[in-house]
Amino acid sequence: MQPTPSTPSPARLASIDAFRGLVMLLMMGEVLRFCAVSRAIPESGFWAFLCHHQSHVEWVGASLHDLIQPSFSFLVGVALPFSIASRRARGQSIGGMSLHAWVRALILVVLGIFLRSINRSQTNFTFEDTLTQIGLGYGFLFLLGLRPARDQWIALGLILAGYGAAFALYPLPGPDFDWAKAGVAADWPHHLQGFAAHWNKNTNLAWAFDTWFLNLFPREQAFLFNGGGYATLSFIPTLGTMILGLIAGGVLRREQPAAAKAKWLAVAGLIALVAGVLVGVAGLCPVVKRIWTPSWTLASGGACLLILAAFYVVIEIGSWKAWAFPLVVIGMNSIAAYCMDYLCLGFIRNALKTHLGTDAFRVFGAPYEAFVHGAATLLVLWLILLWMYRRKIFLRI
Repeated sequence: MQPTPSTPSPARLASIDAFRGLVMLLMMGEVLRFCAVSRAIPESGFWAFLCHHQSHVEWVGASLHDLIQPSFSFLVGVALPFSIASRRARGQSIGGMSLHAWVRALILVVLGIFLRSINRSQTNFTFEDTLTQIGLGYGFLFLLGLRPARDQWIALGLILAGYGAAFALYPLPGPDFDWAKAGVAADWPHHLQGFAAHWNKNTNLAWAFDTWFLNLFPREQAFLFNGGGYATLSFIPTLGTMILGLIAGGVLRREQPAAAKAKWLAVAGLIALVAGVLVGVAGLCPVVKRIWTPSWTLASGGACLLILAAFYVVIEIGSWKAWAFPLVVIGMNSIAAYCMDYLCLGFIRNALKTHLGTDAFRVFGAPYEAFVHGAATLLVLWLILLWMYRRKIFLRI
């Protein structure tokens, strides 16, 4: 940890910190346990709606919860042009910045594996964690950050086209395929048909790669499949999401009217979102977050661009900043918030129940106990982050 100014520098945009804070709040907000309340009040459409958007969809499509990881990845790209400009202003060389970028990438990978290994009997070598996925692509993202926007667009196109083609060329399972070894029932209702079947769960290229790659590491047992369908190779299209953020960050640093920047973000976001959805609807490449299909890169990246445009208009152009302060507190310490979600959340929940008792969280009735308990836990997490913010303590990598 190192102290940094609590007052953002002129080049720092509060809209970026607020967007990042919202993303982390949604992640930490899992502790609110909307689905537990929905199960307790099954007749409530309101809580069912909240439950849906606090859960990942089974395969095709997306909920609000599915936008957390792409938003976090996208914002890594948005922040990079500002970071490079700041380091150049301090006189850092390209070599020094490159070394820092690759070290940071390694730390993110290691931290992701460490957090996923908590409460395991040995190191859990898995690479689908958000931090790990970002780390695997961050060094390449930095190199692209030194290139003009044209090269960044070309790299994005090559990643999406190449990754999509690789999946399309991988053979579909034959009639004698053993579905048990893929952890998916042959009659699973979310199986895709026709050309889209190349992106089915645990019968695709990324799954085949992991059955080789992950078994190169010591494991509690041999890797056969990921229960959620997540895969190591998703870091490649995730890099595409970060490149979209990188391009957006470059736009925000342009010497042009703020309204023109906001318009660019909104138009680009709408085009990317529509393009991703249309590619999925056409059956060319389904929109699947769990394996980060190219259409998901476009659709989720488009959504991120639109959200960033909205934050930029409200905070930077409209100068309505006071409301965003709770989000900025989280967003300026996103790595700390991420680690606290893994390391501290359970301890705080148990401590609150120990010292306040169960009845304290039934103030609105037993069905809402999980929500009230979660809200109290989330408040404690935020107060810790506020304490760090006030004392200029920020976790940096």
